[in-house]
Amino acid sequence: PPSVKGILVTESVRGDGGVLRNSEGNRFMFDYIPDVFRTQYAETEEEGDRWYTDPDNNKRPPELLPRDEVARAINSEVKAGRGSPAGGVFLDVSTRLKAEDIIKKLPSMHHQFKELADVDITKEPMEVGPTCHYVMGGVEVDPDSAQSRVPGLYAAGEVAGGMHGSNRLGGNSLSDLLVFGKRAGDHAALYAHSLRNSPSEVTDAQIEAATRAALAPFLIEDRPNVERENAYTIHAELQQTMNDLVGIIRKADEIELALKKLDELRQRAALATVEGAREFNPGWHLAIDLQNMLLISECIARAALTREESRGGHTRDDFPGMNPEWRKLNLVLALDSPSGLQDTDAQVTLVKQPVPTMRSDLLELFDPNELQKYLTDAELPATITAGASSGSADQSQGG
Repeated sequence: PPSVKGILVTESVRGDGGVLRNSEGNRFMFDYIPDVFRTQYAETEEEGDRWYTDPDNNKRPPELLPRDEVARAINSEVKAGRGSPAGGVFLDVSTRLKAEDIIKKLPSMHHQFKELADVDITKEPMEVGPTCHYVMGGVEVDPDSAQSRVPGLYAAGEVAGGMHGSNRLGGNSLSDLLVFGKRAGDHAALYAHSLRNSPSEVTDAQIEAATRAALAPFLIEDRPNVERENAYTIHAELQQTMNDLVGIIRKADEIELALKKLDELRQRAALATVEGAREFNPGWHLAIDLQNMLLISECIARAALTREESRGGHTRDDFPGMNPEWRKLNLVLALDSPSGLQDTDAQVTLVKQPVPTMRSDLLELFDPNELQKYLTDAELPATITAGASSGSADQSQGG
């Protein structure tokens, strides 16, 4: 529902027995179990339900598939006309647990839906759909120091890229923050310490230029012949564009439309005007943030258009299989000019960067059966028999 759109529903709802149903009342996830997971998930509702009390002797229900698989399944059901009134599907825990158990195990979810949507999840299902949760790309950093290509700029956590590959494992973001956050802090402190006796490299002209750029949304009022734009309107259009055209399922023609729309929005964002004081002015903040939002959106769209395969959280409807050649490449984007957004109109350059080969001693730590799902025979360690009957997922799914 609109009042809770974009608010995350904890995975505990699924973990505690919640089931996904379409508008016809069917538990549709049984129809979307990928072959690579077929042996790990229940084939019937009865077996899936038994897993909660006897996980050693039963397979888990398909509602517990990885999030990207569940998101794609929900999207398919909605597109097939079996979605909920608000454009999602139903997540039902009311028929699975007693009311007191729901309130005890899921207090925040119960409170959230009751207060914001007037939905009592102890008595009725909630409507859910895919939304943006975690950005797996990010700033390219050195893994040992967390330093970016910009001297003195360090990044860790969700803002940094490279940690999670094509799909983050649940819970890994905390480990990421603890490890790389410490590295970033330690090396940032060392860098700052090294500058103690160094003269500032920032000139007065640079400070004045940055000030003018930040105050530009106010200064447009002094240009009467310029058509003004509303930052909130542009933001809403940007959200809708990325959701509709660069969302769960991607296609080349839709991504190209998105890039054209982003170019239009970028020109309009330069004319966004705000009123009022500089203190506590969220409209001003949004007008400034739009430049960054548009830049990141363009990076995502260009990378999605270039990567002609489906892998992890990236699904191309026109390239549904994994391609082993793409597994060896990262896509790195940077501004055309290092001087910043204003000189380049936010245009970016994309470079295909080879992924370093994993050391053989690390590969041997993995379950051979799992490796064969994702690696080609040439990439498998010598200890694993080449050309096993299962083959590699990259090969079997085409590309």
